[in-house]
Amino acid sequence: MKNYPRNIRPTHDTLALVLAGGQGSRLHDLTQWRAKPAVPFGAKYRIVDFVLSNCVNSDIRHIGILVQYKSHSLIRHVQRAWNFMRYEVGEFVELLPAQQRLDKEWYQGTANALYQNLDIIRRHKPRYVLVLGGDHVYAMDYRDMIETHAQSGADVTVGCVEVPREEASGFGVMSVDKNMKITRFTEKPADPEAMPGKPNKALASMGIYIFSPDFLFEKLIEDHDDPNSSKDFGKDIIPSIIGHADVMAYPFVGRDGEPGYWRDVGTVESYWSANMDLCHITPELNLYNPDWPIWTYQAQLPPAKFAFDDEGRRGAAIDSLISAGCILSGARVKRSIISNDTFLHSYAFVKDSVVLPSVDIGRNCRISRAIIDKSCIIPPGTVIGEDLEEDRKRFYVDEHGIVLVTPDMLGQHLHTVR
Repeated sequence: MKNYPRNIRPTHDTLALVLAGGQGSRLHDLTQWRAKPAVPFGAKYRIVDFVLSNCVNSDIRHIGILVQYKSHSLIRHVQRAWNFMRYEVGEFVELLPAQQRLDKEWYQGTANALYQNLDIIRRHKPRYVLVLGGDHVYAMDYRDMIETHAQSGADVTVGCVEVPREEASGFGVMSVDKNMKITRFTEKPADPEAMPGKPNKALASMGIYIFSPDFLFEKLIEDHDDPNSSKDFGKDIIPSIIGHADVMAYPFVGRDGEPGYWRDVGTVESYWSANMDLCHITPELNLYNPDWPIWTYQAQLPPAKFAFDDEGRRGAAIDSLISAGCILSGARVKRSIISNDTFLHSYAFVKDSVVLPSVDIGRNCRISRAIIDKSCIIPPGTVIGEDLEEDRKRFYVDEHGIVLVTPDMLGQHLHTVR
């Protein structure tokens, strides 16, 4: 990341709009009662904290968050974690729920969400509009992308990253010429096009777009008036302007010149894998970089505690992240993420798992390759992740063998009356 002077003009005049209203259905029961950007991640954060931290660390202080689906926990988190922004000095994080401002409909897609807030966007008079997804995990300095867009004079710049070709069918895939101008854009192709000279790689959209405002307003209105449009940036607006406008690609690379770390945590397996990445000795996503802090709300909790040192009953954690308020009372944890306020009783063993906040894991439990949702109470002696056929009778098991456990699956109905 470059050392930029604070408040360089293009950044200072940029309005960031974070799309955080998607349903996130591929995460199954993890998003049954919460929006995808509000899902806990990395022991102490929410997914949305990463894109918001990128904005603040990039000196972008004009931020709108478009919310819709089951947004209560997301709104509550943003109000608690991001209330340090001061409107008096030109900083703000605004929540923009669907309000039926222009139509008697809720947000119909990512493009329609912006269309319904056209009056708000215009009122801020931005020089550039930065459109971001609220459900990706990465650390990126947007200043270079904004500077590149400003110097190129493009109508749109699309952030992109190299991904394995066999995984690219879940993304928007683009082709570029030697000047990085996009010549073709296909949303979620069945047979993704390989990059020139890299037959096993494809160039995927990160869901990051920088627009010149007048061009954006024009295209949003055209898209709204098109009865055949699904009102989505990746499916409709971006493909429709290729060849008719100046659309550039901006590759996200790290300091070493290699593709930057960026993960779409939209499935149970990808969410689990991205959490497991944090357990590596030197993770690609560095949460400990003082020059690029990830901001979040932190409750006043005591330090994590590890109790007992007897043979077979020792509080210990290896290659793991243990958050505040946790107690490992004679329990062992290996290659796992343990979120705040979690209690692991004696002789419990958790490995290769993601445990969300306020979980109680009983004595003699064995848990592996699992995601344990917030507030679960795991009864003593429970075994999860060793017999997938047995697990399928009680829990959700994905095609990769990752077991998802929620309170409802355990008969602990937090949200419904039974």
